[in-house]
Amino acid sequence: MSQRPAIADVLDGLVDMHVHSGPSPFPRRFDHVEAAEDGARIGLRAMVAKSHHHNTQMDILAMKGRLANVKAQAFGGIALNSTVGGLNPHAVRMCLRMGGKVVWFPTISSGRHIECHPEDGAFPTTTVPLTLDRIDIVDEAGVLKPEAGEILDEIKEQEAVVNGGHMYPEYIRTLFESARERGMKRMVVSHPDFVIGADPALCRELTGLGAFVEHEVGMYDPEGTQKWDPKKLLTWIEELGPEHTVLASDFGQKANPKPVDAWLRVSEALLDLGLPEKDLRRMVRDNPAFLLNLDA
Repeated sequence: MSQRPAIADVLDGLVDMHVHSGPSPFPRRFDHVEAAEDGARIGLRAMVAKSHHHNTQMDILAMKGRLANVKAQAFGGIALNSTVGGLNPHAVRMCLRMGGKVVWFPTISSGRHIECHPEDGAFPTTTVPLTLDRIDIVDEAGVLKPEAGEILDEIKEQEAVVNGGHMYPEYIRTLFESARERGMKRMVVSHPDFVIGADPALCRELTGLGAFVEHEVGMYDPEGTQKWDPKKLLTWIEELGPEHTVLASDFGQKANPKPVDAWLRVSEALLDLGLPEKDLRRMVRDNPAFLLNLDA
C-alpha cells in the first residue's frame, strides 16, 4: 500500500462542489458512489454530482444503499437545460425538497455556451442523440423572467446554492442582483474564464453581491485535457481573495483523470507557487462547506 502523500493531509475535509460522475449522456469515468469512495484518498467530506441533463439528487437517493458505508456525503442538484424543461420551477422544487443542494442556471442550453460550442449539445460527445433549445433567463427588455424569480424563491427557502451556469456574464449579474435583493448568500459563478468570459473586474462586482467565484482545478491539471498554467489560477486567487474563491474539480469525464489526482497535483503546484496552506484549506474546505450548509 502506497504512503499517503503529505498534500492529502492539507486537503483533508475537502468539499468538491462540481463532480461530473455518472450516469450521464456524456461519457463518464465512474458513477457517483465510486467518485465518493475514491475521495477517501484525500479525506473528502462531501461532493456534489453534476449533470447537464438531469436531476442528480434522484441518482444519489437511488444509490443510498451503496453510499451507506462511504464516509463522504454525496449530494445532487439540477441544471436548468432543455432536458429538464429549462426554467422549470416544478423540477427545481422536487430536486431541492428531495435533498438536492445546487441549482445551476442554464449551462449547455445557455446562449453563451451555444456560441462557444455550436454542436447542438454534443459537448463533448453525447452517447445518445439529444435535442437542445436555447434558454434565456431574461425577456426582450432584459428583465428577469417570472419563472426565474420563482426558482430563486425556492432556492432561498431550501437554503440551497444558486449557480450562474454557463450564461453571459451580464445575465449572471442580473440573476445575482435579484438573488441579493432576496437576501440570498449562497451564490456561485463557475469557471469565469472558460465559456462564460467574465473578467476579474466583473467578478469583483459579483463578489460584491456576495457571490463566490469557483475555479476548476481540473483545467490546471497537467494530465487533463486543458493543461492551463497554475500561475493563472494563483493570479485569480490573489486578485479576488481566497475569501471569495471556491476550488472544485469539474472532473469525472471519461477522457480525464480522476478528480482526486487533479486535486493532488494542482494543490501541490499552488503551494509550490507560494499559496499559504490556510488559504488553500479555506477555498477547498471552509467556503464550500458554508455554501452547502454542512455545519447547520
